[in-house]
This record gives sequence, C-alpha cells and structure tokens, in this order.
Amino acid sequence: MHPYKNHYSPNVITIIPFHLLLKTIIMQGVPSSFLAAFFFLSCFICLYPPDLAMAKHAATGITRHYKFNLRMQNVTRLCQTKSIITVNGKFPGPRIIAKEGDRLVIKVVNHVPNNISIHWHGIRQLRSGWADGPAYITQCPIQKGQSYVYNFTISGQRGTLWYHAHVSWIRSTLYGPIVILPKRNTSYPFVKPYKEVPIIFGEWWKADTEAVINQALQTGAGPNNSDAYTINGLPGPLYNCSSPKETFRLKVKPGKTYLLRLINAALNDELFFKITNHTFTVVDADASYVKPFETDTIFITPGQTSNVLLKTKNLTSNTRFLMAARPYSTAASGTFDNTTVAGVLEYNSNNTPLSNNSTKGLALPPLPAINATSYVAIWTNKLRSLGNSQFPVNVPQTVENNYFFTVGLRSDPCPKNQTCQGPNGTKFAASVNNVSFTMPTTALLQARYFGNSKGVFSTNFPSFPLNKFNYTGTPPNNTMVSHGTKVVVLPYNTTVELVMQGTSILGAENHPLHLHGFNFYVVGQGTGNFNSSTDPAKYNLVDPVERNTVGVPSGGWVAVRFRADNPGVWFMHCHIEIHLSWGLRLAWAVTDGKLPNQKLPPPPSDLPKC
Repeated sequence: MHPYKNHYSPNVITIIPFHLLLKTIIMQGVPSSFLAAFFFLSCFICLYPPDLAMAKHAATGITRHYKFNLRMQNVTRLCQTKSIITVNGKFPGPRIIAKEGDRLVIKVVNHVPNNISIHWHGIRQLRSGWADGPAYITQCPIQKGQSYVYNFTISGQRGTLWYHAHVSWIRSTLYGPIVILPKRNTSYPFVKPYKEVPIIFGEWWKADTEAVINQALQTGAGPNNSDAYTINGLPGPLYNCSSPKETFRLKVKPGKTYLLRLINAALNDELFFKITNHTFTVVDADASYVKPFETDTIFITPGQTSNVLLKTKNLTSNTRFLMAARPYSTAASGTFDNTTVAGVLEYNSNNTPLSNNSTKGLALPPLPAINATSYVAIWTNKLRSLGNSQFPVNVPQTVENNYFFTVGLRSDPCPKNQTCQGPNGTKFAASVNNVSFTMPTTALLQARYFGNSKGVFSTNFPSFPLNKFNYTGTPPNNTMVSHGTKVVVLPYNTTVELVMQGTSILGAENHPLHLHGFNFYVVGQGTGNFNSSTDPAKYNLVDPVERNTVGVPSGGWVAVRFRADNPGVWFMHCHIEIHLSWGLRLAWAVTDGKLPNQKLPPPPSDLPKC
C-alpha cells in the first residue's frame, strides 16, 4: 500500500471510476430509459482505443482541484490564544498531494481583511508565471471577499515543495506542504518507504507578526525575535507553558524505513535538526534527487526542503527519543531566537498520553554550535545530483550571461524629525549590488506583458557592483544603499552564471537566496572573496546539486548556473524574511522565445486587480 493511498481531503474533487459509477446506478434502481442512454454513452466512449487513452493519461497526468478558504482561526500555544490567518482553518495548512505531470487548479478565496497572495515555492511554473504568487511581482494580492484560481502543471519535478503567503510576514502562519509523488508507472530511486511524514519547521510569535515587522520598519531596528520554533505547528516540551498536546509525536514501528519530508518554513532562521541515536540518509534536496549520503544532522535554510530516509531500530519495548532543531546563525547574540524546539520519536506506541514528566528524562541530541560555519560548508558540499540516465544533469557547460552580485546588510539614513534605532542612529537596510529593491504598486509581470513598464520599473540593474571593495574585509565608510525597482533582462533560453558574494557590512551572515521559476545548479562555493581567475577552475560541472534556494555562505560566495527557459518576471530574494523586508530582493525578466510554446500566455480573466 502506498503511504498516501488512504489520504482523503474534503478540498479535493475526486473522480469516480467507471465501474463504481455503474454499480451505484444499478443499486439506486434508476429508470430503464436512463440506463439505455448510459450504456449508449459508455459504448461511444469505448470506441476510443484504450491503450491510446491510457498512454495520454500517463504522459499528461490528471487535474486535481483544491479549494483554499483563507480564514482567521483562534490557535493556542504556550498558554496564549491568538487569531491567525489559516488555510481552511488548519495550522499548518492542508497537504497538497500530486504526481509529477499532474495539473493543479487551486481556488483561493480570501475571507480575511489582509490582502494576500500565495506562492507555490519551488514549482517551476513553466509558462504559467501568472500562478507564481509573489505580490506585486506576478500578481496583485487577493483582496478581502475576492478569489483567484492558481492553475499550473508540475513538470519534471518530484519530491517535497511547499506553499506560503507571499506578502509581508503573513507566511508566519499561512504555509503547508506540497507532496509530489513520482509519475505513474515509476518509482523512487531508493528503497520504498513504509510511510511518509511531512515535518515542517516554523516560528511562533505571541505577538501579531504584522505588528512586529511594521514596528521594525518604522524604527529601523531589528525585529522582535520569535517566542518559539515549531515542528508541524507545535513548540514542544522545552518551552515554558507548553502543554503535552503541543509536542509533535512521530510514532514508528521497529525495523521500518520512513521518508521524512523536511521543510524549513521559519521566517528568519536556518536550522540544524537531529534525532537522538539515529541517522538519516539524504535522498533529495528541493525536489531534486541527490546521491544518497548518511548523516546524523540535517542543515536546512528557510525556503529549503529535503527528503531523508529514517531507518528505525529493531526495538521491542516502548522507547522514546527526542528530536530537536535549533538555529545556525553568525549574527550578533540577541538578534535571533536562540531556543530549541523538540519533538518525540516513539517506538511501539500504544497511544499512551504524553506528559511533561515522560519527556524530562530523555536526552537532547547534541547539535552543532550555533555559529558552526565550517560545519555548514562541509555539509552542503556533500550534496551532489543523482545524475543517472533517468535523472540527468543538465548544467550549462558554456555561459552567455555572467553576473556578480554582492548580497548583505547596509543602512538607510534616518528621516528628519525621527529617532531611529538601527546602526549608529540609522535604519537597517539590505541590498543586492547596493540596490535595495523598492516594491512596486502594480504587478511587474502585468506591466511588462502589456508594455506599461514606464514608471513601474527600469531595466538597468547593475550586473556587477558599481563600487568595489574588500567584500569580506573591512567595510567601506559609506554603507548607505540606493533604492529602485530595477530588473535584470535575460534573453530567452540563454545560459546564466551568477556568483553571489556575501559581504561583512554590519556583520557577515548566511543568506539563503531563492529564485522563482527556475532550478539552478550550485557549481561552486567558497570562503572569502570570489577570485574570478582561480575559483572557476574548481567548479563542479559534472554532478552539482540542483536547487531553488541556496545559502550564500557567511563571509563567502556561491556560484550557480541555469538556463533562462521560462518566459516571465521572476522574483529572487533572501528567504530570511527580515532581509527580504529590508530590500534584499530583485527580479529577472525573461523574454519570450520565437515559437508559440516559448511565449508567456495571456493573463487569466480573474487575475486580481490592485
């Protein structure tokens, strides 16, 4: 039995098989005239060759319909109840399940006061950029009482992705998993798991996160830290006032293989994850298969996903082990949530209630140091694409467009007649090549498609830093950013190499950069300043990992390559939410190709208006 065989969702429209429909009709005792018409229609359908119909079905997949009602829901955590934005009243949101090749039609109805859009993180969106979701990039957000249908096909992807709100900080509670199973008549390139379990890491604030980010942007200071990390929405036993019901429990049987679908949905923190006395086999990163490798610790940044196999021990007794996640950060102490979320792995559980006392004697798994940058570098270098005949590596061997982006924090001057709480009385800012991206009030994709870009955006984003300096050394005297809504234009189907260089201005940090609409190959990374003369010779152009989100190392650089084969306007940004809010973001505009199947189709009729 497949791990998701019995999954049922009231939000999915189910297609009833023919033989069950016939049985239902006979049992209901319908009139003979209706039966005659039914059998005539059945025979007409049967005139189509069944092998052709099945081949088309297997090649194209099926259409799956979901309905997302965005509603406020009271949720209690850590002895405090607050009203949060949810999908269908669930936190985290409901699971989307599809197979590679399936089409998803998701109607989102907004019942809350906030304007909202939803991003389907990691979905390639080939020629379906109108469904990508980032507010004011590919669409205007959905206003209260309005709806929008996201319509896209999952092409050439299988694994774990996720969805989340993509406006302000609403994704703190509005997120959920996308499970993409192998296409029909195919299997995993690893042992078939006994069961599959999504594990989503998140962050919980007792305060309203919209108030948190609004206050930070107003004062220019860093935001208030979260109160807890969560596993599947639950903070676990290590936090004050956490009830036993607020602990995630993974119940397992001995000697079985479980597939854990890991998602880091935290707003501002990269995480280490571990289970006491257990190891994982990593088989996937960002819905791309990798060469399996064993590890006892997982490193995962906001935005990233990973599938890992957990082989349980042959234990006959009722035994429990703690699992735990805590942050990796090189930021100054006090500027991030330095706490630990724990869950429980339970063997041979007989559904006995969990109590706070039952977890007190369990050992926490030892996790790497908070600032273990070298550990992160070694860990991420283990990731290699599977690269076999079924899943080849198509890394561009030649490059037509070269870009060098500096990414990091900077500052903005304090407005007159205001006291600011950022560095030296300024306001925190963030930028790419010293451009802090200004969000437009009209969606960029609409403006570009209809030729109305004047006054909305410009195409003069710098390909290289205009002012060079020792990026990982002593910062320059002037750390102020420039502002603008600038995009990079890429001719269709050209190849791109992008080197992203971290800077040490206001502290060196790891920046997980996410590119919408594409996967890229991570061909190289290193510490210090990128050397264009010597570092490219060390690139891995054989089996580099394929991702949609990659960490720019703290005090270092990363190089990626991709082919611009998807026409549209595509957001690229740091997935640490405060850095995104401060302006560490930009957009790529990929032109149409010459052929009809290389052009972006017109927008759907229900595209939200600003």
